[in-house]
Amino acid sequence: MAKTIADVLIETLINAGVKRIYGIVGDSLNAVLDSIRRSEKIEWVGVRHEEVAAFAAGAEALLNDHIAVCAGSSGPGNLHLINGLYDCNHSRIPVLAIAAHIQSSEIGSEFFQQTRPELIFQDCAHSIETVQRAEQMPSMVNLALQTAIANRGVSVLVLPGDVAALDDNVEVTTVPVHTAEPVIRPSNDDLTKLAEYLNNGQKVTLLCGGGCAGAHDELMKLCHKLKSPMVVALRGKEFLEYDNPYYVGLTGLIGYSSGYHAMMDCDVLLMLGTDFPYRQFYPKNVTILQVDIRSAHLGRRTPLAHGVVGKVKDTVEALLPLLDEKDNDQYLEKHVNAYRKVREGLDELAVGKPGRKPIHPQYLTKVVSDLADENTVFTCDVGTPTLWSARYLKMNGKRRLLGSFNHGTMANALPQAIGAAIAQPGRQVVALCGDGGLSMLMGDLLTLRKHKLPVKVVVFNNNSLSFVELEMKAAGYLETGTELVSTDFAAIAQAMGLEGIRVEDPADLEGAVKHAFTHDGPYIIDVAVNRQELSLPPKITYDQAQGFSLWMLKAVLNGHGNEIIEVAKTNLFR
Repeated sequence: MAKTIADVLIETLINAGVKRIYGIVGDSLNAVLDSIRRSEKIEWVGVRHEEVAAFAAGAEALLNDHIAVCAGSSGPGNLHLINGLYDCNHSRIPVLAIAAHIQSSEIGSEFFQQTRPELIFQDCAHSIETVQRAEQMPSMVNLALQTAIANRGVSVLVLPGDVAALDDNVEVTTVPVHTAEPVIRPSNDDLTKLAEYLNNGQKVTLLCGGGCAGAHDELMKLCHKLKSPMVVALRGKEFLEYDNPYYVGLTGLIGYSSGYHAMMDCDVLLMLGTDFPYRQFYPKNVTILQVDIRSAHLGRRTPLAHGVVGKVKDTVEALLPLLDEKDNDQYLEKHVNAYRKVREGLDELAVGKPGRKPIHPQYLTKVVSDLADENTVFTCDVGTPTLWSARYLKMNGKRRLLGSFNHGTMANALPQAIGAAIAQPGRQVVALCGDGGLSMLMGDLLTLRKHKLPVKVVVFNNNSLSFVELEMKAAGYLETGTELVSTDFAAIAQAMGLEGIRVEDPADLEGAVKHAFTHDGPYIIDVAVNRQELSLPPKITYDQAQGFSLWMLKAVLNGHGNEIIEVAKTNLFR
């Protein structure tokens, strides 16, 4: 049988170490699917929505530190990939997307399902190329893979269905993708200047993000030498929260007051591997320094005294010998003690009294964290699941926390859990889903069943888009369009052939979670949580206080005074 362009594509992916492709079949992908079938060396992971395919590929790439692949059929099929690809590109995750296209002879004729993928994907990919003839292969595939790896983002390969089936007898040589990890640090002059600022500072605070992965030990040495408290952005939580006596919590809308004040109280702020976007949480009239691997990120969130390009680990290693060890830890102790008090206050909210319904989401998250394996992969939906995960999931250096932390899209937790479970079989995977997020891509619960993935899906079920409601209240608006119909996700799961349980009483929660975690297969834990739980930001602005007061006034005038009573009962009486 003659080799086709699709065969060359699949052989090239196999040579690059790709183990599977996530997607949904369609006639424009027929040649590709046939090649996968005949190869017997690469797996097709069928999902129920292409957006799930892109998110799952991203989770696999992130956990396995290797490029992953997703695919969509022509027109609507590959358009469904785009939200997941945006997330991967924003999060700097290497993914190759195969965007099948209509037959080449009909391009430009407004044929059935015609789109313009070379334009559509421009904003979420570093490379978009269309295969038109056999001579372009396999170099075009290798270039797409290498571009995604080099830029830590997305490449899109557009492949018309008829072109994929064309003969291509080229020999595919074993050319592995290159994933070199060079040492990247600032120049000696830049390091000297950075050290001068830090040595002159009396109260130095660190703000650390996802770019600090792999630099835990070096950062502990840096904090010790500078006697600095460490504030962590959300993407840095899994890498820096554990074994860290300098940790003072998160900042931002889902952070803690201790983290906020540790930044506002400093005279030198050192940003390491973070592009923390919320300008209102940066201090004014202080010396701000930044280390980032991407020079375009220097100073784009707040004015800098000095910014340098480098990997955090490499930069800190080179910087440490240039620093004077500070002998006064009063500033550090002040903010570490403030964090301890904040932590105690947060833990006091994570309670569940038998018979007192509905369940506090803080209690649910703490129970999940306490009972999960020491190397669990957690995924969390955007909104309140991310908020409670940030505050109550305990990281230990072995656990992972995946979410849509940069792109901020709904419904990411289940798709990422699918990719995590496939990428690392045998490892516990727990998806923390909102009822709004899960219902958006609920069809892919069937993917758990089809592929026998033992993902534990925990649903924060409060019959609302609750984070949006909080935002509306803070802005002085009455909640509109946020209410969701009451849904028993456990019953839906059972109708799908999955195991599930509905939990409404705190007395039943721990036993239900224990049972789910020991169950050999996927399991849905649908938990009725309190809709009126307030999650206060580390700093309440005048506008927020005014907005909340305005919301209460509107609620009374519009006959919703009972909501104010429920808010008070929920948040004042535990």
